[in-house]
Amino acid sequence: MTLEKGANLRRIQLGNALSAFGSGFTVPYLFLYVAQVRALGSGTAGAVLAAFAAAALLVLPLVGRVIDQRGPLPVALAGVGATSVGALGVGVSDTAPSVLAAAALMGGGIAVIQPALATMIVWSSTTATRSRAFATQFLLLNLGLGLGGLLGGQIVDEHQPSSFTLLFSIEAVMYLVLGGVLRTVRLPKPGGATSGVSTSGMSTTEADRPGGGWRQMLSHRAMLLLCVMGFVLFFTCYGQFESGLAAYAVEVTGISTSTLGVALFANTSVIVVAQFVVLRLAEGRRRSRIVALVGLVWTVAWLAAGVSGLVPSGQAVATALLISTYALFGLGEAMLSPTVAPLVADLAPQRMVGQYNSAFALVKQLGVAVGPAVGGLMAARGLHAAYIVMLVLCSLGISVLALWMGRHLTAEQDNPSVSGGSRIVRKGGPSVQRGADTTEGHATPPAGAPAVVHTAS
Repeated sequence: MTLEKGANLRRIQLGNALSAFGSGFTVPYLFLYVAQVRALGSGTAGAVLAAFAAAALLVLPLVGRVIDQRGPLPVALAGVGATSVGALGVGVSDTAPSVLAAAALMGGGIAVIQPALATMIVWSSTTATRSRAFATQFLLLNLGLGLGGLLGGQIVDEHQPSSFTLLFSIEAVMYLVLGGVLRTVRLPKPGGATSGVSTSGMSTTEADRPGGGWRQMLSHRAMLLLCVMGFVLFFTCYGQFESGLAAYAVEVTGISTSTLGVALFANTSVIVVAQFVVLRLAEGRRRSRIVALVGLVWTVAWLAAGVSGLVPSGQAVATALLISTYALFGLGEAMLSPTVAPLVADLAPQRMVGQYNSAFALVKQLGVAVGPAVGGLMAARGLHAAYIVMLVLCSLGISVLALWMGRHLTAEQDNPSVSGGSRIVRKGGPSVQRGADTTEGHATPPAGAPAVVHTAS
């Protein structure tokens, strides 16, 4: 990796960490702010969360093609602007229509930023460095969220709406800081005069036809399995944090809300402590086997949660089991960060990196949206045992899907270290060695792109 690419990568990661720091100020308090501080009720607060998800689901199917055609930087900057305006709008809104509109704008903006930043990381890394790049990104994201939440808790006062306005203003400013940092990143221009056959064996004319990208992904067995697995992953973990698992912890295990905060802290702490240890252990091992192991780790986590609800007479033991559930989730998350996101990039045809990233972001969003609905409904109906059984089966399903997906990956895709140089892998065909410059991997900017241009004003 060149010095310039390394500098780009550090700037992208720094900017994203700062924006996560800003988001940490507001994420834990959004529901409380809308429902109680603005006195708009729990129904409106739930609708605000739904507006976030709906906006993301609306824009994600469209944004990938724009990233591939226009480049990730202008798309990320547009998302930054929308998110910043939306965050400020949420902070000053005192009516249901205004807060819903601001939340939709903010949710759409964040959804645009995610695949754009992922594509920028792909462009700024190589096959050999991509796992570490995404692992570092995930670590800094969690650090930013954790520190922001910690400081936000010292500022917020539920009896003072102005304190919440301050939190959302901080978030808006930090997203503008992200935009400023991104404008210093030097990326090649997209859309060179590429012709012939792309890395997946699909002609560029087919890739550029309306619907061609989605048809390609649906016919790409490994990517399809990865998306299905991604939905189950996010449904099983992130989709339960703020709904079913939290309700189970309080209602069945019997822990206090303050102890629930300790459990969330344990989750973040394990990610921070374990991330680079896991990264070193994962080097040279098959990605599909690592993800399959995550499924087993999360199976143990959900079994621990289930047992915690069976020992009400031993509250200390129950509490320890519940906290260990969150800690094991953190370990699994640390194992996923250097495997899944780089695999999306390595599966993507050269001209469709943005579309593949957006498709995976879409299934993640679906998992995060459906998870709370299912978990909350089962908790409301008292189906606690069925809830644990369902998620144990989902965790085992992750392992099965991962091993099944591994059968459709080439050796280089499943374990990049087996190849001395980067390879282009044709879908359904043999690996094809690139030319003399093999340091970029097959998910770099399109061939024929001109030399680097400075994007700062």
